[in-house]
Amino acid sequence: MKVLYASSEALPFVASGGLADVAGSLPHALRRRLVGCRVVLPLYGTIPQELRDTMQFITNITVPVAWRRQYCGIFEARHGGVIYYLLDNEYYFKRGSIYGHYDDGERFAFFARAILEMLPHIGWKPDVIHCNDWQTALTPVYFQTMYANREGYENIKTVFTIHNIQYQGRYGIDILEDVFGLSKDDAYLVEYNGDVNLMKGAIECAHKVTTVSPTYAEEILDPWFSYGLDPILRERSFKLQGILNGIDVQLYDPENDPMILTPYSADKPQGKALNKAHLQSVMNLEQNPQAPLIGMVTRLVAQKGLDLVRVMLDELLQTTDAQIAVLGSGDYEYEEFFRYIEGKYPGRAGVRIGFIPELAHKIYAGSDIFLMPSKTEPCGLSQMVALRYGSIPIVRETGGLRDSVQDSGDGEGNGFTFRSYNAHDMGHAIRRALMGYRDAEGWMTLTRRAMECDNSWTRSAAEYIRMYKSL
Repeated sequence: MKVLYASSEALPFVASGGLADVAGSLPHALRRRLVGCRVVLPLYGTIPQELRDTMQFITNITVPVAWRRQYCGIFEARHGGVIYYLLDNEYYFKRGSIYGHYDDGERFAFFARAILEMLPHIGWKPDVIHCNDWQTALTPVYFQTMYANREGYENIKTVFTIHNIQYQGRYGIDILEDVFGLSKDDAYLVEYNGDVNLMKGAIECAHKVTTVSPTYAEEILDPWFSYGLDPILRERSFKLQGILNGIDVQLYDPENDPMILTPYSADKPQGKALNKAHLQSVMNLEQNPQAPLIGMVTRLVAQKGLDLVRVMLDELLQTTDAQIAVLGSGDYEYEEFFRYIEGKYPGRAGVRIGFIPELAHKIYAGSDIFLMPSKTEPCGLSQMVALRYGSIPIVRETGGLRDSVQDSGDGEGNGFTFRSYNAHDMGHAIRRALMGYRDAEGWMTLTRRAMECDNSWTRSAAEYIRMYKSL
């Protein structure tokens, strides 16, 4: 079986969020299970020179973009045994950032079409083209309307994965023909509520639609979560499936992590206490091994449940001996709130604004508890990383959080959960965790159970392979 994985970003070349982690990990996991998986992404100007030096030029073609034809260079690179195709057009992709430009619709229409146009030139025909989020949503649309009956494209199937339904690729209907190159006869595929909606087009045209967790696949059928797409998803629910993401268990490995002070494992957990002391030192917290240390590594935005934290954190620090270490950046109001908390509770609260990968690893390794009370969370990776490092997650039962963390109240779970988006429910879950922390023997058992959870891409890859075979 051969799979072409189409993504607007992928590690190690370019990343802005979780999609790059998935596109950088899943193809490797598929390859280890003897699936021929290759990746295609744009050749952005921001890709580091040392990675550019590994690329080989294959050929150049021209790609139709509505009434125009645009240059496209095809480059090949290999990383970890996986072949990557990088599609070059400096007009579209040699810019200071990968998203947020006035012509993003045209840029990614070019990319979506170029994915299909390159196939006769690479000497490799996929059985499945797996597209991701709105930036590649036009590929299934173009395939159905322009390529499915062409020689050389026979029997190819398309899969479309929704990583975050909030971002749909919505544009005015007036650019349907001049930018997207779709005829009025095909407008019904992408037209939705008076707009061009690229994600809706992919839902219509792809042979299979997946999301990044089983619970999220259920949630997006509800208007509360769907950002308006629930009617079309309910109509096409027969093709919808949720597959939980995994994490890179080599990158996140407390036994072999160069970013933490001391290695440790489920069998040899003693090093975690040393990492806790080190984190307390780094974050200017009191050196108190008995104080439960809560970690947060998050974007500081409302989606991450920070309104709940803002209601409860002051009271929590006043009435318990807990400490908190926070790393993240985002909205000014949340950044200021955490700065205020750090100033009010010196030695009890440590805050760093920004994204510092090394410090993130130290928080995973040094914290006893990991707080992730998201309002919505399609999958979430941080809770899985926390489990891997034996930091017990407290999560709200939504999306992938619900699928990966089960409450330990029955003596079988791996964390603490709450259901309602309510600050007092979150506070109750935190206090249950703090109570559990006081039972040293029980906490050690819970920590071991957390570290032994299998959230690897190997598990997820097996489900993707079954899905591909079903097509």
